[in-house]
Amino acid sequence: MVVLDLVGTFVFALSGATVGVKHRLDLFGVLVLSFAVGSFGGIARDVLIGAVPPGGIADWRYVAICAAAGLVTFYWHPFVDRFRSPVLLLDAAGLALFAVVGTTKALDHGLGPVPAVLLGTLTGIGGGMVRDVLVSEVPAVLRAEIYAVAALAGGAVVVLARSLGLPAAVGYGGGALLCFGLRYVAIRRGWQLPVAGARRHRDH
Repeated sequence: MVVLDLVGTFVFALSGATVGVKHRLDLFGVLVLSFAVGSFGGIARDVLIGAVPPGGIADWRYVAICAAAGLVTFYWHPFVDRFRSPVLLLDAAGLALFAVVGTTKALDHGLGPVPAVLLGTLTGIGGGMVRDVLVSEVPAVLRAEIYAVAALAGGAVVVLARSLGLPAAVGYGGGALLCFGLRYVAIRRGWQLPVAGARRHRDH
């Protein structure tokens, strides 16, 4: 679980730092964005389940990983930017890992299936929301893209696998793959949820 959480933190921190570079923030701004995006979801989850102080603050590894992601992106952003749609792909990977980790940690702290899935979703979407707000963009989760739904699906797989007594790796892998797959396909195919006022706009 710690390894998955650290990997998710690094991936989300990279996505935050990449956005920071694209918005031409200075080194401090990139590092702040990297830490905020990489840690906010986990910190919010830990506070809500009573796991305080949150690991994102108490464990030096989380801070170090966020700083490393920020520095790598800041000084070698042309290399990071070679990947196609890097921010979206990193965000999808971070969403998947955090949804799985958040749901599992909530279950381990005695929460029921529904609250656990909701906390897993919060863990996944929290960092992306903070990233978008800090750069003055409407959070992706509030737009029409399939985002929170993917996190909910990934968390549901974790809960289902545990209720069936399947190995933990099945829940982790299945949940992460489903979440990432839904998000990635939604990006590639333009899948969207209904948008407020869209039908009325078409009628006009």
